[in-house]
Amino acid sequence: MTSVENIESAQVAVVGGGPAGLMAAEALAAGGVSVDVFDAMPSVGRKFLMAGKGGMNLTHSEPADAFVARYGKRRADIAPLLARFDAAALREWVHGLGVETFVGSSGRVFPTDMKAAPMLRAWLHRLRASGVTLHMRHRWLGWTDAGVGESRFATPDGEKRVRHDALVLAVGGASWPQLGSDGSAMMHLAARGVDVRPFLPSNCGFDVDWSPHFRERFAGEPLKSVAIGLEQADGTVDWRVGECLVTEHGIEGSLIYALSAQIRDRLMEQGDAGARILVDLLPQLSVARVRDEVLHPRGARSLSSHLQSRLHLAGAKAGLLRECLTKEEFADLDTLAARIKALPLRVRRPRPIAEVISSAGGVAFDSLDERSMLVALPGVFCAGEMLDWEAPTGGYLLTACFASGLVAGEGALAWLGERGCG
Repeated sequence: MTSVENIESAQVAVVGGGPAGLMAAEALAAGGVSVDVFDAMPSVGRKFLMAGKGGMNLTHSEPADAFVARYGKRRADIAPLLARFDAAALREWVHGLGVETFVGSSGRVFPTDMKAAPMLRAWLHRLRASGVTLHMRHRWLGWTDAGVGESRFATPDGEKRVRHDALVLAVGGASWPQLGSDGSAMMHLAARGVDVRPFLPSNCGFDVDWSPHFRERFAGEPLKSVAIGLEQADGTVDWRVGECLVTEHGIEGSLIYALSAQIRDRLMEQGDAGARILVDLLPQLSVARVRDEVLHPRGARSLSSHLQSRLHLAGAKAGLLRECLTKEEFADLDTLAARIKALPLRVRRPRPIAEVISSAGGVAFDSLDERSMLVALPGVFCAGEMLDWEAPTGGYLLTACFASGLVAGEGALAWLGERGCG
């Protein structure tokens, strides 16, 4: 196509070739509808493949109540999606692609080969066999003046217009924009009266103002078997046990990601003051045991040698104690013992959204009906990370993307049927 005067037609246009978009396309094709999928990248599933590089964590095997609780403030919005397509349904669906799965020791679910690519290949083969047509290097530019029944796309051959009876948007959030989802679609929705929330980093690391010595000595070092705590309004501390990583900029890793939404929100409340988190360097030992070991006579040994001998505090853990305590606090053994179990660490800001695992924000659920159709724009459906929700790592992100895509696809199919277009 070389001119915007050329207009093509599609019964249903799905914008976005990630799990949500492809799942919507599959549901529509299963209903006998002609489906065209448009994606800005040279191939579909770029972020899906990237997420699978360290082992494709599809979902989690924990009980349903615990599973849905992982979606925090958006639990009530995600629950109906999971009621339609939950973790067990996802595993069964994957098995239908000829890919077996297993449950790891942590309860996470993986393909037996731990890879995303074979699953994606099998899925694309099935989609093409069902009549789904893929259009690569087509970036959605919003709608034409004709209304929401006609979309604009930037392509290598110039701008293209596509008329459609229904449109499913699954354009992603704002993390990892180099893989195709940069959040730019939100302005087109906002301009049409859709409630769009600002994108925020989720499952992210945080900046800490390390001293030059600590940064040079310990950046890249893990903090293993520690707990991170965030003080709550009622005075209790929400503790999570696991591992994290000291970085040049601050701190990140699965343990930090688990609390990242709370830490981010606390930073938004407190601004330049930063947010205080607590680090328990020895969560496996009681406060009394740590105090006894610290106060144990050390003879001629240095205090650092004493801590290493009695409590195995060395490396990044010992360095973090020195980094966060004054000389006077470190020398006061009662204070030192208390800080080993609750070391205050002030984080300053989340890492930039472009480099984090996922994002919060996007289209508000109040803008959608029960079919995932935009109330303000009949015939336009939304799914995936472009919706305003977030979840920790562990398969929860992918599961909700698949589920929301299926619900949006089925919603579009039902809407077309009501209008006699199915």
